[in-house]
Amino acid sequence: MKFSLAHPSGEAQRQGAGLLALSALLVLTMLFSLALGRYYVPLETLLQVLAGAAGIGGPQPSGTAETIVLMVRLPRIVGAVLIGAGLSLSGLAYQTVFRNPIASPALLGVSAGAGFGASVALLLRAPVLCVQGAGFVGGLAAVAIALGADRAINTRSIITLTLCGMVVSALFQALISIVKYVADPVEALPTITFWLMGSLARMSASDAIVLACPVILGGLALYLNRWRIGLLALGDHEAATMGVDVRRLRILVICCATLMSAATVCVAGVIGWVGLLIPHLARASFGMEPGRLTAATALFGGIFLLLVDDLARSISAIEIPLGVLTALIGAPFFLMFLLRARQSRWA
Repeated sequence: MKFSLAHPSGEAQRQGAGLLALSALLVLTMLFSLALGRYYVPLETLLQVLAGAAGIGGPQPSGTAETIVLMVRLPRIVGAVLIGAGLSLSGLAYQTVFRNPIASPALLGVSAGAGFGASVALLLRAPVLCVQGAGFVGGLAAVAIALGADRAINTRSIITLTLCGMVVSALFQALISIVKYVADPVEALPTITFWLMGSLARMSASDAIVLACPVILGGLALYLNRWRIGLLALGDHEAATMGVDVRRLRILVICCATLMSAATVCVAGVIGWVGLLIPHLARASFGMEPGRLTAATALFGGIFLLLVDDLARSISAIEIPLGVLTALIGAPFFLMFLLRARQSRWA
């Protein structure tokens, strides 16, 4: 399936202004999220805390406000933005490199594979880096199995690749069930079960730093190769005639996308629909130009997951798992998006 990269040049200024507006919206959403919670922090106090953390002089608020903002809410908010951007960029990369508009980390089995690897590490009480490494290996193994099965069938059909991903996902979900079955029902099982549903409740500053490394590095690699990746969407033959090493670039994209999505699973559990929904929203808003599309996808993803997390921790006394909310919001929204589409940019 191919699509065109061209878009009317007269819209460049409008789309540039749109990206600036999205960036401003992300900053405002982060400030709103910092103030949101059972312990209300006024805007003036919030700005004083942030200014003090940045080394800017002035009267400092109470230690309680400083602790809540900097130690509790800020790592969670930074983590939500990174996870939303990482999952969205992963979905965009998969959809482009496979020329498949419904490809995503969940549909290709990455989430389930990473979940299995991380579940085994949690069962063994491994440290954070080992959990992340196991998740990456599991996610990469799931993608490799799905692509290998699709290549063996050799139908070159979107449906075949999707079915292969569904089969691989079901396989790893079954393996996760085995891990949960043998886990200690008092300590390990509740941790694995709650973690698989997706949550940022335990996000710490160290978790945010661990998450930032793969997401930033993977996203930077995808952005630097954005034009070559865009050429892959035209087809392997067309990309090769323009000097692209198709095989090497595809491996790079798969590794970067898998690294980002696996890292998010390891830190926050399985969060679906973000990688499928957000790239389509970015295309509809900013077109197919690789640079603006990549930036818009990351910004939309960060804003979306941050708002969902705000909803998860504020609408009830008990925090709702993120994976549940993204499915409840994402599935109807994606269906509405498909029904209202007058013409597809995927041709």
